[in-house]
Amino acid sequence: MKAKDGKMARFQRRRTLRLSAEEDARLERQAAVAGISVSEYMRRLFFGGRPVIARTDDRMIRELRRMGGLLKHNFDAVRMAGGGSVPAQMEATLEQIRQAIDRLGRQA
Repeated sequence: MKAKDGKMARFQRRRTLRLSAEEDARLERQAAVAGISVSEYMRRLFFGGRPVIARTDDRMIRELRRMGGLLKHNFDAVRMAGGGSVPAQMEATLEQIRQAIDRLGRQA
């Protein structure tokens, strides 16, 4: 099957899938969250291609790792200066960041 520009179309076959309105809305939402088309989302699910990871989750994990790195740097500086109870609070915050990254990683 040729595309409009005369080249061979990448996808040459079409399949029909019947969905309820709720299923269709869910499928569209999930594809939008992943930042890909519904067709690409379905191909990845059906054929086990690259895992479908929401772009926002990926960005969130990167940001949490960045924040954790900065906090760890500050933690080391405060510890060297003998900051009293501040290191315990910072350690608790660092652990919360680790847990958030783990939760997001399991959802992906």
